[in-house]
Amino acid sequence: MWDELYFRALERVKGALPRIKGVLLAYNTNIDAIKYLNPQDLEDRIEKAGKEKVFRCSEELPEKIIEVPHLLGGILWSIKRGKAAELFVESRGVREYMKHWGWDELRMGGQVGIMANLLGGVYGIPVIAHVPQISKLQAELFKDGPIYVPKVENGVLKFVHPKEFSRDEESLTHYIYEFPRGFEVFGIKAPRENRFIGSADDYNPNLYIRSEFEENFEKIAEGVQLAIISGLQALTKENYTQPFEEIERHLEILNEKGIPVHLEFAFTPDETVRKKLVDILGKFTSVGLNEVELASVMDVMGEKKLAERLIAHDPVDPIAVVDAMIKLAEVTGIQRIHFHTYGYYIALTSYRGEYVKDSLLFAALAAATKAKLGDVRNLDDIGKALDVPVNEKAADIEDRLKKEFNLDNGIAVVNESQLSFVPTKIVAKPKSTVGIGDTISSSAFVSEFALRAAL
Repeated sequence: MWDELYFRALERVKGALPRIKGVLLAYNTNIDAIKYLNPQDLEDRIEKAGKEKVFRCSEELPEKIIEVPHLLGGILWSIKRGKAAELFVESRGVREYMKHWGWDELRMGGQVGIMANLLGGVYGIPVIAHVPQISKLQAELFKDGPIYVPKVENGVLKFVHPKEFSRDEESLTHYIYEFPRGFEVFGIKAPRENRFIGSADDYNPNLYIRSEFEENFEKIAEGVQLAIISGLQALTKENYTQPFEEIERHLEILNEKGIPVHLEFAFTPDETVRKKLVDILGKFTSVGLNEVELASVMDVMGEKKLAERLIAHDPVDPIAVVDAMIKLAEVTGIQRIHFHTYGYYIALTSYRGEYVKDSLLFAALAAATKAKLGDVRNLDDIGKALDVPVNEKAADIEDRLKKEFNLDNGIAVVNESQLSFVPTKIVAKPKSTVGIGDTISSSAFVSEFALRAAL
């Protein structure tokens, strides 16, 4: 059944995508320096930094990295759980340590950068991207296609490709430590492939917003149909007030124009910021998150037991997921919640339609393509993931949802909302995991609204 549904969804979405005439992407873009971890090298570094202290740091993630054991402990935290995490590197010394550790390749980074290359460079959808610093290297990492940044010349607002921006600003580097499934250090084996991210720049963590955006946001918004907001995860109780004032101003403008807005959540260590995000979530149309992020939201909402249920099992308990999604929708009033985890996706929407499930299927194909090939080069590439097998373990997940919520053909009605479920395709040996979450969320959000427009 699912193979046929995947094929049909791909054909429908490919036909619908040209209906989207513009997507706004804000706020975080950077350069990813990717390091493929070596077990012996990592063990040596942990021993040198103090094994006991590193292991203590691996039990619970700190709010930020201020010493080398925090970095290595964070990496170990991700390896133990097979979970992604990202922390801001405050210490200049640790930044130098990472720089000297080196990297294997440089890629486009930041949720905005990754989504811009996918939506504009692959799907051919015009996008307007916020790029905090447009260095020559950063600009060169953008694909060709309808990808634009605002530029003001002689008081006139223009939209140009980043390569045509013509100013060499600072390069913002984030260090990505990738590991495969089965990666082992000190007897700790990774249950699945993933990565740990140390973000080492002073623009994205403070949510620096360019003057072109601040002064011309209303004009910028006139050229788009959809918006995706991301990059709020590194804010802290010390620096979040002013950026949130600007975000809320942007949301008011987008809401006034009737532009659906998606928040791409990411693990946010600071509880104050997480609470603030929950407070303003109702101003968004949609939110995308995984189990770690959903658990962190439940935690600040006072749902401690539900938060524990979300991270207690692997694969993630789907009943706990749905319970948490219902709770989040009730508290915030948000119309669309998209949950993605290894092996399956669930969407809870206040509206109903088969197109919601189709958008999830398309997103799963895009993610499998990125995992299989390392990059999605063009729209035809996505068809190459049709032969990737559907997650075998998802049948048990589907059965549980059928028994609990009367799921039928991937769809159920829960509390007058629609629940949509799809099993994902699993690439046995992915080339990379970086950017897969951003690929999933942006593909699902944009394709859903493209399919809706086609009705």
